[in-house]
Amino acid sequence: MISRKNASISKFIIHKVGNKFNDTKNAFSEKLVDFDEASYDLMLPFLLRPFASVVQSYRFNHHSNISLNEINTYSNQLFNEDDAFIEVSKHIVTHLYEQSNSSQIKTGDVLVVMFEGIEFNEITTNAVGIFKIENKVNFFQTYLENNSYDVLVQKGISSKKVDKGCLILNQSDTEGNIILSVDNNSYDAQYWINHFLNIKYADDANSHTQQYIELCKEFSTEILKTSYGAQEQNTFLAKTIDFFKENEIVNVERFKDEIFEEDKHKTLFDDYKKTFEGEQNLVIRNQFDVAERVVTKEKKKIKTDIKLDTNIQIKLDIDAPEAASEYLERGYDNEKKMHYYKVFFNAEG
Repeated sequence: MISRKNASISKFIIHKVGNKFNDTKNAFSEKLVDFDEASYDLMLPFLLRPFASVVQSYRFNHHSNISLNEINTYSNQLFNEDDAFIEVSKHIVTHLYEQSNSSQIKTGDVLVVMFEGIEFNEITTNAVGIFKIENKVNFFQTYLENNSYDVLVQKGISSKKVDKGCLILNQSDTEGNIILSVDNNSYDAQYWINHFLNIKYADDANSHTQQYIELCKEFSTEILKTSYGAQEQNTFLAKTIDFFKENEIVNVERFKDEIFEEDKHKTLFDDYKKTFEGEQNLVIRNQFDVAERVVTKEKKKIKTDIKLDTNIQIKLDIDAPEAASEYLERGYDNEKKMHYYKVFFNAEG
């Protein structure tokens, strides 16, 4: 999470990135943008607002040597070579272009920005921002002609959200530069994070908590919902969040003992955990500190609705994990040849 209250833009340039797969070309600017006051006052919060709620941070990654990571190299040049901003920004766009290996990858505007006065963990630093604007919105423009007003439709950048963006802070720890990233158009999960930036989660409580909750969410969808139904899935997720809220440290064995009543479910979880680690190319720790902010954020994303094909929905309370197993009963009606849920209650709200 950053604070932007003292932040400012010192350099800003716009380029266009094409798509190598579709043979559309890049287009480069030769000069920095000179903002008027109104544009600047709108642009600064537009670019930095998404990072105010980002909890997790990343670090640069490379299979052999971090110094060979392209964006790591380019960001260091931008921090250390004041006169190289325009040329290096072009190299960044060219590197982004080289990652467009499918028709899914969208063309768009690329903004390369140098920020000053970014506050992160009570330290003030400068940062390089790289943003890709992929989607334009229609808006009406009125104009006066022959003493009458008329209207036309134009396309422009929405000021509501950034499609893709990263902040590379000129601040590091033992793992390297601290990086924040957002991706609101995640049509290709590999494209922005892995191929262009080539970054990985920092080795901290935020990352460990996030990875474990992601494991549990995937397990609930792929295994529990498929084999036992949505009630079992949602009960498991509610118990998982409850466990994280009540414990400062997660021990995997203790987690399984408290969450699963049957050994076969523990075995299913262990087997899926190995598959998940292999697919994600990571190793989940057997014990780690809980990051409360990550738990709070992930809890908001979890949907505990049971949607039925009879146009009925049952909404379960994620803060009451025992309610679903105690007051909700699932069965099968042989006469109707249909599944059913029986709900017990004392009074309607």
